[in-house]
Amino acid sequence: MNRMCKLLLSMVLPLSLTTGVQAQQVGQDAARRHHPPQDRLLHEKFYSTWHMPDNPALTCCNDADCYPTEVRYVDGRIYARRREDGKYILIPSQKVERNRDNPDGRNHLCAPPPSASLVDTVYCFALGGAT
Repeated sequence: MNRMCKLLLSMVLPLSLTTGVQAQQVGQDAARRHHPPQDRLLHEKFYSTWHMPDNPALTCCNDADCYPTEVRYVDGRIYARRREDGKYILIPSQKVERNRDNPDGRNHLCAPPPSASLVDTVYCFALGGAT
């Protein structure tokens, strides 16, 4: 896991565990972060070797931050659905992967869960062939 991911986790995790309700939500979010068993190895291999298109020295984080997603096009821009809250967030063009194929032809987003300090952050995005 790269330094940026570790820093984000060290800031977000303690805040999210302050109440029992929030702790339960963290557990539910973690459950949603896992891929179906038949796809898990395929995604883990892809995500573990994926680097940010605009900064190849940094990874896109890991399986916890990356997942298949839905997209919308608005005025020629790509918006991807964040899994935690269902919000469609703008994908900056420099975060779109153009140098490698994704593992399954679907759209994939690597992004942290929503928070006040990381508003609509995108680490990496791969556009699927079916969209």
